[in-house]
Amino acid sequence: MPVRYIDHLPRSADLVVIGGGVLGAATAFYAVRAGFDVVVLERRPALCTLTTPASTGAFRLQFDNPEEIEVVRESVDMFLAFNEVTSQDEYQLNVKQQGYLWVTLHEERAERARQLVERQRSWGLEDVEWLDEAQIRDAFPYLTPRAIAARFRRGDGFLDPRALTMGFVAGSRAGVVVDCGAIGFEVDGEGLAGVRTGRGTISTRAAVIACGPFTAKLALTAGVDLPVRMVARQKIVFPHLPEVPAWAPMTIDDDTGAHWRPFLRGAAVLFTDPDTPPGPPLENVPVDHDGVFRVLRPEGDVSVARISPFWRDVWSRNAHTWIVHTGQYTMSPDKRPLAGGTEVPGLFVNSGDSGHGVMTSAAIARRLADIVAGSLPEERNPFRLSRAFEAREFDVL
Repeated sequence: MPVRYIDHLPRSADLVVIGGGVLGAATAFYAVRAGFDVVVLERRPALCTLTTPASTGAFRLQFDNPEEIEVVRESVDMFLAFNEVTSQDEYQLNVKQQGYLWVTLHEERAERARQLVERQRSWGLEDVEWLDEAQIRDAFPYLTPRAIAARFRRGDGFLDPRALTMGFVAGSRAGVVVDCGAIGFEVDGEGLAGVRTGRGTISTRAAVIACGPFTAKLALTAGVDLPVRMVARQKIVFPHLPEVPAWAPMTIDDDTGAHWRPFLRGAAVLFTDPDTPPGPPLENVPVDHDGVFRVLRPEGDVSVARISPFWRDVWSRNAHTWIVHTGQYTMSPDKRPLAGGTEVPGLFVNSGDSGHGVMTSAAIARRLADIVAGSLPEERNPFRLSRAFEAREFDVL
């Protein structure tokens, strides 16, 4: 089932979704299922070409609060039945449930990990494990002998974020207009009346802004000030790297946040410095070469070699190609999604995913479609824009 591209801007639609990444695609899919005639607008020449392909391409239920555990659980259930639910088989997610593993070298972190595992189990995540030194050595021999504790859940894993995005769009049968960026909104006494684009105005009483780092800038044209900031991120891809155990889980240094996972026939390596200053939304995010060396060079303070020593050999031999993909996180104050209505009636937002957009996409979009349809009251939405923002106690990735 191909994506339904249209070469002209329709005069009207029940709902306009602005943005062709994973959040916009999922929103379109569930909005069509809720009965809306949907048009997707993408400012670039192709869907899924800005932040989504720079993502980790992974999912996990190991969160520090029951609300996000619930939404990711719903999303994962959908991922595991993706082709059946979307009624298309052109896009395959290639889900691999190899787990997420957080590893620490410090006693204080080990105790925090143990406490978080206990809390997660109290929220119903009964298959998450806390591992001591002996269990780590037995299960993950590639780790440093200095590792003293870890938390692990086998059911977490990886998928193809581009296939997820395109499968959502294809399955929705929504009309898609590319090379068509939204530039503002028409508002009347009843609320939203239309979406202005570089190719004209499309009349609508409902629109969802889901254009990643450009969401806040666009919302501001309607007088909506979103509490988000954009932070640069990058993913270092080794397409072929024999040292990487293909069976390994997402392996995370719980002390620094640096992490890697098997990818293609090699690995993807990621680290976002929490001290990275926010910046404006960018179409082209520059590569931070110092950041690349900081995470790959064994002497670096956040090097992936701290917990996975084989990366020392990779560095010293320097025989394999690496490629850097860049993008931006759209960060909310509490690092939870921002999904719900704005002060402009008919104008909605799906953003602020803070790096978790792939894994929360299905459940958040389904709930947002219910909100747009009026079947889910905003007060029952924990991700509403008007909520109180509280600092997270545990989650840092």
